[in-house]
Amino acid sequence: MESKKIEFTGSTGETLSAKIDLPGGETKACALFAHCFTCSKDLSAVGNITRALAEIGIATFRFDFTGLGQSSGDFADTNFSSNVEDLVKAAEYMQQELEAPSVLIGHSLGGAAVLQAAHKMDSVKAVATIGAPAEPAHVKENFAMDLKEIEEKGQAKVTLAGRPFTIKKQFVDDLEETRMKEFIHGLNRALIVFHSPIDNTVGIENASKIFMAAKHPKSFISLDKADHLLIKKEDSLYVGSVLGTWAEKYLED
Repeated sequence: MESKKIEFTGSTGETLSAKIDLPGGETKACALFAHCFTCSKDLSAVGNITRALAEIGIATFRFDFTGLGQSSGDFADTNFSSNVEDLVKAAEYMQQELEAPSVLIGHSLGGAAVLQAAHKMDSVKAVATIGAPAEPAHVKENFAMDLKEIEEKGQAKVTLAGRPFTIKKQFVDDLEETRMKEFIHGLNRALIVFHSPIDNTVGIENASKIFMAAKHPKSFISLDKADHLLIKKEDSLYVGSVLGTWAEKYLED
């Protein structure tokens, strides 16, 4: 697998850091990957998934959302809606410079983002979620102890995955306003839902809600003993392998 570094302009005008992982041979299609909340494109699980996809000829474009990883901007000024718009900008860049995405993949909150962003991308034929919440507001559980301070002061410093982040009231308000059921029901693309039954970050009931709200064709894959971040290499490679095989059918169509 060959990886190339890329930069493009995000939804707020900031420069976003991206990478495209290319197959060794012919590229059959392109996928666009949305990473998890406060993560980055360089999470080891993401690389393992894109490596497995490259083996069957799918190139994957992955990037850091505004204010995260190697992308510029202030995370405190972003929200779920800006993440969705960053995805749209990434797809526009891909269409102009590479190839429009046929597959959308989202991990955790990124899964909720791709379910919404798909409606703005005519090229997308298949969507995959990995450990995704049925509602973006679920992410508030990560800073539940600070919600009162955010409400009263307009923002608060919170610790997420051992790192400090500023969460503003506009971020929380944006989560409250987003309702996913209508987006999932009207997806009109093939959907595959990956989720672990022992996920302690985003419970398995979220997968059930997404699956039930979606129309066919839809599939569900249990990740058995995997954790939310797919720390074990074999878990993320499994996701990539199954995802690639599943997606091939819809790419052919």
